[in-house]
Amino acid sequence: MLYAEFCSGVIIGPLLDAPPPNGRNEMEQNMNKKLLCGAVLSALVFSSVAVAQEYDDRWYASTGATLWNLDNDRETSDTTFGLQFGVGRFFSRNFSLDAEFNYMNPQKSGSDLLFTNYGVSLDGRYHFIQDGRSWNPYLLAGAGVLHHAEEFELINNPNSPAQISGNNVEYHVGAGLQANYGHWAIRTEVRGRFDNNDESAASPRSDFFTEFGVGINVLYRFGEVAKPAPAPVKAAPLPPPPPPAPTCDQLDDDGDGVNNCEDKCPTSQAGQAIGPDGCPVALTIDLRGVNYDFDKATLRPESAAILDEAASVLSKYPQLKVEVAGHTDSIGAEVYNQGLSERRAKAAYDYLIAHGASAAQLVGPNGYGESRPIDSNDSSDGRARNRRTELNVQN
Repeated sequence: MLYAEFCSGVIIGPLLDAPPPNGRNEMEQNMNKKLLCGAVLSALVFSSVAVAQEYDDRWYASTGATLWNLDNDRETSDTTFGLQFGVGRFFSRNFSLDAEFNYMNPQKSGSDLLFTNYGVSLDGRYHFIQDGRSWNPYLLAGAGVLHHAEEFELINNPNSPAQISGNNVEYHVGAGLQANYGHWAIRTEVRGRFDNNDESAASPRSDFFTEFGVGINVLYRFGEVAKPAPAPVKAAPLPPPPPPAPTCDQLDDDGDGVNNCEDKCPTSQAGQAIGPDGCPVALTIDLRGVNYDFDKATLRPESAAILDEAASVLSKYPQLKVEVAGHTDSIGAEVYNQGLSERRAKAAYDYLIAHGASAAQLVGPNGYGESRPIDSNDSSDGRARNRRTELNVQN
């Protein structure tokens, strides 16, 4: 609302109102005001882009002084102090906007003639914010309207001195440093100002002045920093009810695969062969298909696949311990059969060792000759079953 009124001439018009100067028409004056209003509205549109409130958005007032190095064409003192008063705020984390009134009254060179220059401006600053740092540099750009009034001598004229006054647009750029201390802040900055004044009484006549200033401003922020709303406190979820106590048919304390209700030997050891009642049982693996040449201890080719699988199982379960045992039928002398069973057990033992089984897993090799038949020796089928190689589990 403030800036809309400014552009309509309600606020600034009376402040800068002055009689039209000689040689300046009303159209040029209105054009300057329109240029300034366009700059004001553009800055407002830019500042409204950021809506996140992750920054200090309190309004502040400012006051300070600037040491100006004036353009030589003004025919005033080279340097003079100016005062400024303003109000502003941050519209995003990095962008602030200030409306400022400024005033200076330099001395005319070699005389006591009047020279006054004051006006209003709108200044945008882009701050290079770094978290955890109380001071931050910034760049400045802005525009404003200046009212100028100066006296000049009329040679051989009783109406001397005469006066020129009017309004004109000025533009400025600069850089500075802002240090923050709670409610207070200090700005130090340098700026260049380009004053589009084509009504100067300076001789030779000039319609554009370039001036540089070094200034310091003190800022005061109103109110307290807005605190983010506390996050809603979520009620802690109720703990789930404890699970029901397991029954014996759901437990297997010794891990043998037989539940506690049916396990009659609840302390069996890992690696033991376990029966349906949970107790260790003697386990014999008949390596059916492991065959030898007739009346010899030479393994036939078809025996390799069976023994390879046995060696693989022993490698996979290093805790397993087995006896390698050989058996014969009753054909032939008993002493001969005993020696043949031992040689055949040794052949199977050596093959297992050569193909990955550990000697620590193997007991024997032991031959039992014809002493442990599992079928009748009165038939060819029975004798074939009695001629066998076995792995007897030891644990």
